[in-house]
Amino acid sequence: MHAATRTAIFRRLKAANPTPTTELLHDSPFELLVAVMLSAHTTDKSVNAATRTLFPVANTPAAIAALGVEGVKPYIRNVGLYNTKAKNLIGLAQQILTLHGGAVPGNREALEALPGVGRKTASIILNMVFGEAEIAVDTHIFRVANRTGLAPGRTPLEVEAGLQANTPAAYRKDAHHWLLLHGRYVCTARSPACPTCIIRDLCEYPDKTQPKAPPGRRGKLAQAIRRGGRKRARA
Repeated sequence: MHAATRTAIFRRLKAANPTPTTELLHDSPFELLVAVMLSAHTTDKSVNAATRTLFPVANTPAAIAALGVEGVKPYIRNVGLYNTKAKNLIGLAQQILTLHGGAVPGNREALEALPGVGRKTASIILNMVFGEAEIAVDTHIFRVANRTGLAPGRTPLEVEAGLQANTPAAYRKDAHHWLLLHGRYVCTARSPACPTCIIRDLCEYPDKTQPKAPPGRRGKLAQAIRRGGRKRARA
């Protein structure tokens, strides 16, 4: 993809959503870290439902650690893999207390050493909390980057490297949010909304979905085909 096309894509995404952000509910860096960690293999909606009940009771490392694994489970039971995540959440809180004085660490190595925190979660925290121009690659961003031609890659790490190298500097800080939201609501896994997509003319996806014909026209076309078949049969 040409550099000018990449710039045009991000220019349009920014014009449509000038200040993108996560849909995960949070009021502090620690709350964001917990929400992102819980969001693996589950929806933001499910995580928000869980944290709406959890955070009023415990929203600091000390308070979470005090709940213990069994104490935190009832709050996150609707979240996928909640048993494993309960253990990780308590381990994460305890490690932040013992190794980082109760504060969310601001470097990748320390973040990825926390239980349940991988590269994607660390990138989101570095971006949103510490202002670094990191691009976290989830399933939505992986799909959009490959379909559009922005950063084709066989693995999330390849896609991340491509996006970091080729996204114009002015858009890199918010690129993660724009691409994630575009993948979640427009460039969906099944039946992407290509006819109404704001970057459809810039996208390199060869199998774009086509506009649906009005029901009346489809019906008339079907009737014409049937009539033609009957005429050929009589002939």
